[in-house]
Amino acid sequence: MNRIEYIRQEEKKYHESCYNNYTLFEEGSWLHKPVKTVMDALALLAEKDSLTILDLGCGVGRNSIPIAEKVKNSNGKVICVDLLETALQKLKQYSQAYHVEDTIYLHQADLSDFVMKKDEYDYIVAVSSLEHVRTEETFIQVLQSMEAATKSKGVNCLIVNSNVEEIDIETRRKKDALIEINLPTDEMVNILQKVYKNWKTIHLAVKPLAYHIMRGQTSIQLKTNAITLVVQK
Repeated sequence: MNRIEYIRQEEKKYHESCYNNYTLFEEGSWLHKPVKTVMDALALLAEKDSLTILDLGCGVGRNSIPIAEKVKNSNGKVICVDLLETALQKLKQYSQAYHVEDTIYLHQADLSDFVMKKDEYDYIVAVSSLEHVRTEETFIQVLQSMEAATKSKGVNCLIVNSNVEEIDIETRRKKDALIEINLPTDEMVNILQKVYKNWKTIHLAVKPLAYHIMRGQTSIQLKTNAITLVVQK
């Protein structure tokens, strides 16, 4: 098993454990509410009907279900893409429970392979997902595809982790960070700004974060500089 396969196996275990142990919008995990910046950025498109929205790395619908609730009465649609079949199965169930199943369209795919057509989307969301593509080259290609696939005046909202560290809480030893693309923060910001250089920057922020996660039986402190970028074409 190569490194990418191992990382994805471990991430699959972590996410499936979270999805099975916590209900969407239940307090106690990162699933308990949508990302405020994602919902705020959607408001930039409030005057437009029939929005076509893409959620890359949608998971079980933390952001896509609240988005669908906002746009379902104005003929909007939300295309939800995730690698994990179990996430999409849960998202299908939640979309029915929240009465947005006619607004949500599911696609199982690696983000590296998902094809985006030119000028297809009004709004593209990617929260903690782009850093899970296979290579740095692929990361840049996916960003460029997002840029090209966004309509004029459309919005992209990205949260990308950088400078990620995993520390064994018991021994305080650093472990290999199980993430495919782990760039220094400045380098990651530079790539994002280069791809979106002709866009209007609505919001750019870097926030140091620390989480407690489990890797098997090991308690891990995961530290990251989370980059949030909202841009309009």
